[in-house]
Amino acid sequence: MLASAVENCHAIQTEMKRVASQLPEYTTVMEIYGVGKAVDPQLIAEIGDTRRFHSRKTITAYFGYDSENNDSGQKNSKSNPMTKKGSSALRRTLFIIMQVLLQTKPQDNTVYDFLIKKQSEGKHYYSYMNVNTIYGKF
Repeated sequence: MLASAVENCHAIQTEMKRVASQLPEYTTVMEIYGVGKAVDPQLIAEIGDTRRFHSRKTITAYFGYDSENNDSGQKNSKSNPMTKKGSSALRRTLFIIMQVLLQTKPQDNTVYDFLIKKQSEGKHYYSYMNVNTIYGKF
């Protein structure tokens, strides 16, 4: 039964890779450091058609990495928690990509350099792994 489940899983992954490789955004996604053959179909499937996002803020909100305004008129808050209203599977996939960057330590990679900079500033792990702060660095 376990062998059958593993075989079915491999068949599904193979079909996902085949379908993803036919999409126009496949080459762009594969150029992102940390995205491999296992993560690329997940990332493409979760984001979908990128043309529906008209700005960086809309795709960040789709990720769920936007923050709600906390402005009462008397108090302006500069740091608010993330809403996390977006796709949790997408956030997980992006988190995996960031972990790959930290584990492989690529040279001359702007995203990795940014992560190390924030780490050296003493930022909390989840703070510098937040895609909202590094989305523009891809």
